Amino acid sequence: MYFDFHVKIPENTGRISLNKRKGTTYVEYTYGRKYIPEKRYNVPQRTTIGKMDPDDPSQMFPNPNFIKYFPEVELPEEKDRSNRSSCLRIGGYIVIKNVIENYKLDEMMARIIGRDSGLFLDLAAYSIITENNAGQYYPDYGYNHPLFTSGMRIYSDSKVSDFITNITQDQSIGFLNEWNASRNHREKIYISYDSTNKACQAGDIEIAEFGHSKDGKDYPVFNYSVAYDRNNREPLFYEEYPGSIVDMTQLQIMLEKAKGYGYKKAGFILDRGYFSKANIRFMDKNGYDFVIMVKGMKKLIREIILEYRGTFEDVRANSIRQYKTYGTTIERTLFPSDEKKRYFHLYFSSSRHASEQEQLEARIDRMKKNLKKTYGKAREMDHGYQYYFNPIYYHEGQEDQLLQAAQEKGDVIQEEIRLCGYFCIITSKKMSAKEALELYKSRDESEKLFKGDKTYLGNKALRVQTDEAAAAKIFIEFVALVIRNKIYTSLKDSVLEDDSKANYMNVPAAIRELEKIEMIRQTDGEYRLDHAVTATQKAILKAFKMDASYIQKEAAKIRGVLTEET
Repeated sequence: MYFDFHVKIPENTGRISLNKRKGTTYVEYTYGRKYIPEKRYNVPQRTTIGKMDPDDPSQMFPNPNFIKYFPEVELPEEKDRSNRSSCLRIGGYIVIKNVIENYKLDEMMARIIGRDSGLFLDLAAYSIITENNAGQYYPDYGYNHPLFTSGMRIYSDSKVSDFITNITQDQSIGFLNEWNASRNHREKIYISYDSTNKACQAGDIEIAEFGHSKDGKDYPVFNYSVAYDRNNREPLFYEEYPGSIVDMTQLQIMLEKAKGYGYKKAGFILDRGYFSKANIRFMDKNGYDFVIMVKGMKKLIREIILEYRGTFEDVRANSIRQYKTYGTTIERTLFPSDEKKRYFHLYFSSSRHASEQEQLEARIDRMKKNLKKTYGKAREMDHGYQYYFNPIYYHEGQEDQLLQAAQEKGDVIQEEIRLCGYFCIITSKKMSAKEALELYKSRDESEKLFKGDKTYLGNKALRVQTDEAAAAKIFIEFVALVIRNKIYTSLKDSVLEDDSKANYMNVPAAIRELEKIEMIRQTDGEYRLDHAVTATQKAILKAFKMDASYIQKEAAKIRGVLTEET
């Protein structure tokens, strides 16, 4: 390794010699002599201390041997190293690299993205480690982290912007096809499917429309959904679609895509937003099983709950202790024209009952308070209020009609209270109430996936100017989601296996702790580990089947790449 600065060639003519090889003149230093008895003369012992600057024969580019034999020489600035920190945080990078290699994402991206595949993986790693998706800050991340780019080259924010804009739809489709082709299609799996929406904070994005914002705010959004393999705990594919399209109507399109990816032996775990007669019949037609939550206030479900209320809630055999819930299963058809038997799993939770009853009564109290403010005013009671209250008017039906009072509908409110604490899951396949609840609860991991995407990958909103850039960021975000999900499940499994309650065994805390594994650049220009791996870091690394020696090997690889770069 030769430094990128000049020093004057030492003038000690007795020990300095020049040796020209293949067009380069090397400066050698004789540091001693060794007597060879057989030949009866001394042999000089030499080492190369630099190479001559072809533009100035009095100057040379030194190497670490020069520092060793001429320590008294005052060196100029070794190099303008402002492009890379003297302290690199390597722990998070090594874990992410391990996941990428195990999934063969590096090979996949090399085939799909080409020579800039390293930058693609860097942007995914950047969003995981920094919880940010803003491309302009990527160079700051590259400044103090190892990278997947060739030679760990740090690209500018303008290069990142150009790269994102040039990612094509064919590349994202190619990745999803290859990723899903590598899954096991022979086993029966349950796919948890859910969606969210995101804001677009810049640009005129065609897919962003004023639609059904989850937080109720009025701004352009687009919808983003993910299908998640509950059995193998892996994201399978994603969709983005305009913000005005409701979840219920998108489901059938997603099911067609699932079939196209080869998932024919699959069941789907769905939230209540996807419940409709058309969707149920479409899943039947395609041979898909389903596990779907339904709203307890739907007429059919209300009738079933009221019919079976009091028959199972205190029977020990119906207890599902894991969720502190009681459950029972009833077999019947779902629609009047439905020929298939469905399985209605009813559940009751006392804690949920108390919470929902308090919410109901607090809502009615707020409504009464609001209504009192309108007494004596000419207005018609809103439909939502009429469900719980009977209005009493002065001069009812006349032009000067005034709201005088509101009387609670005691029978309606009482029935609502009786329904508190109950919920229902419908399945197409026969199973116990416990099995159905466990399947539905497995959606927790896909919901954590969305939480991680918005909160821990910085993807609550896209900051882009074009539709192409929006599609590219969603693509990068999904790959980051795949990697982060594997980190999450590995840590979770380790906690369960060791029965540990350590507060650092979650993804954000683990990443923060791993970031403390550092390499520092020393006087010779090479990066070396700053200190040994701590006990906490070892516990985290164990979840990924790594240890301190693995870190040392990876650190050596990083040092090798950076040495070659220099």
